[in-house]
Amino acid sequence: MNVAFAIADLVWIMSGRSDLKFLKYWNRELPRFVGEGPELHGAYGHRLREHLTLDQLKRAYEALGANPETRQIVLQVWDSDIDLPNPDGTPVNQDIPCNVASLLKVRGDRLEWTQIMRSNDVFRGLPYNFVQFTCLQEIIAGWLGIECGSYNQVSDSLHVYEHEMEDVIKSTESSDGTVNPDCLSLPLHQSKLLFAEMENRIDRMIEPTISAAEIESLAAWDEAPMAYRNMMSVLVATALHRNDQRKKAERIISGCTNPIYARLWNGRFRRKNRG
Repeated sequence: MNVAFAIADLVWIMSGRSDLKFLKYWNRELPRFVGEGPELHGAYGHRLREHLTLDQLKRAYEALGANPETRQIVLQVWDSDIDLPNPDGTPVNQDIPCNVASLLKVRGDRLEWTQIMRSNDVFRGLPYNFVQFTCLQEIIAGWLGIECGSYNQVSDSLHVYEHEMEDVIKSTESSDGTVNPDCLSLPLHQSKLLFAEMENRIDRMIEPTISAAEIESLAAWDEAPMAYRNMMSVLVATALHRNDQRKKAERIISGCTNPIYARLWNGRFRRKNRG
C-alpha cells in the first residue's frame, strides 16, 4: 500500500479539492484510472464539501450536534445528473465515483458509519477506501466530541481483476497484531487549522523547484499532535526518497512513532531499493 498517497488523499478530501496535481505526485499511475485532469470529475472532497453548494461534512456535524437521534444524515457523493452513463451505455467520464453515499448515526455517544459503494476493486481501491472513510469517521467524531462506533461498508460489486490476482496473493500478509496508536479526533477549529497547514506543506513539497533541505524542513512541526506529525513524516520521507535522498528519508521515517505507517513505508521503499 502506498501510505503516502493514502495520507495525501485524505488531506485532499478534507480540503475539498479536485485537482489532479496534488495527488499525482504521490501516485504517478493515477492518470491511468482517472484521466489526465487537470481537475477530476469524481473528486470525493469536492463532492462532499463544494459540489452541492454546501459543505456536507460541516452540515452533518451541526445537525448531529443539535440532534444526535437524527436518522437523516446522508453524505452524497453520487450525482445522477453528471454521473449516469450516456444513453448508449458509455461512461460520461473516466473518473466516475465508486463511493455513492455515507450514512452517519450517533448511537450510545458513538459515531456509527455506513459506507455504500457501487463498485469496489479489492486490490487498488478497497484499502484506500477504508483509510478515506474511517479517517473521516474519526475526524467528525472528534468534531462532535464523541468516540467512533463501528464502520460498515456495503460493496455492491466487490471484485478482483484476473490480471491482478497474482499481485493480490503476493501482497497478502498475516497481521502481527500491531494496532494504529494514532487518532485524528480533535475539535473542529483545531482540526481545520491542522489540515489547512498540511495542505499548505504538501503544496510546497510537490513544487518541482523545492530543494531537499526545504523538503526536510517541512517535517519539523512540534506544535502539532503526534498523529499529524506522523502523517507529515511519511510525506516528507517519501518526497525525500523521490529526490534521491534515501538516508535523509530513512532518518525522517525512523522518527515516526506509528508502527503501521513505518512498516508500510519501509516495505514499499525497501522493495524499490532492492529493484
